[in-house]
Amino acid sequence: MFPRTQIENLSVSRLMIGTNWLLGFSHTSKAKDRFIRETVDAKRIADILTVALAAGVDTFYGVRPEPKLAEGIAEAEQRAGRKVITIAIPTLPTTGDSASLGEAERILDEYTALGVSICMPHQATTDAFVNRRTRSLAGIEPLLAAIRARGMLPGLSTHMPETPIYADNTGLDVATYIQIYNAAGFLMQIEVDWVQRMIWNAQKPVITIKPLAAGRLPPLVGLAFSWATLRPIDMVCVGVHTAYEAEESIELSLAMLEHRAPRVELQESRSKASLK
Repeated sequence: MFPRTQIENLSVSRLMIGTNWLLGFSHTSKAKDRFIRETVDAKRIADILTVALAAGVDTFYGVRPEPKLAEGIAEAEQRAGRKVITIAIPTLPTTGDSASLGEAERILDEYTALGVSICMPHQATTDAFVNRRTRSLAGIEPLLAAIRARGMLPGLSTHMPETPIYADNTGLDVATYIQIYNAAGFLMQIEVDWVQRMIWNAQKPVITIKPLAAGRLPPLVGLAFSWATLRPIDMVCVGVHTAYEAEESIELSLAMLEHRAPRVELQESRSKASLK
């Protein structure tokens, strides 16, 4: 079974399956986004999650009210006989008036109905509250309180490395953070070593995303870097498009954590015939 960590009182797998390559957010091209949307259905999602659950990777990041996700999760749970732990990253209003808070509560009610365990306002919401002058996220507290009130663990999804620092220093009620973190520095706002230091100094467990830089890094390279440079309490969320990729990512990750050679079949081409 895959190693686990704790987010408050919730046990989660240190490897998580992401949804970008299931919902059509490739960070590559519109054509690739369209390919993803046209080729992923509930059965494929169920196949991926079934492979993951069999290895103890039971945490699914980026769920939203979309029928194929709900159907895929339900099918995988039925096949595996165990529950999928879900993390949501909804976009919530940021104006702070009573009308926007009411709309936020309506959105959060949808995620509560989905059975979400951890709810982390999306970067588009979180980073709108980051104030470098006051070194705080003043104004985001009502959203976090509304998440907590609905029985979900609140967290912050961010692209800004300042966010965990300011949240920790001001005592925000959060259980975990999301940070972009990969060996290529893809979509990261500052150098990789700075983000690594911030993660190690964070007072809460950190979920790292885009470990393969949206396909720009080979799985061995991206995953080896992440597992070698994170704390035992931190997590890696990887996007996969097929059950084969899920199986490969799990085995590569286990090999890195166990300091052994991966048991994966290498890709074949004529140019490698002389190596056999």
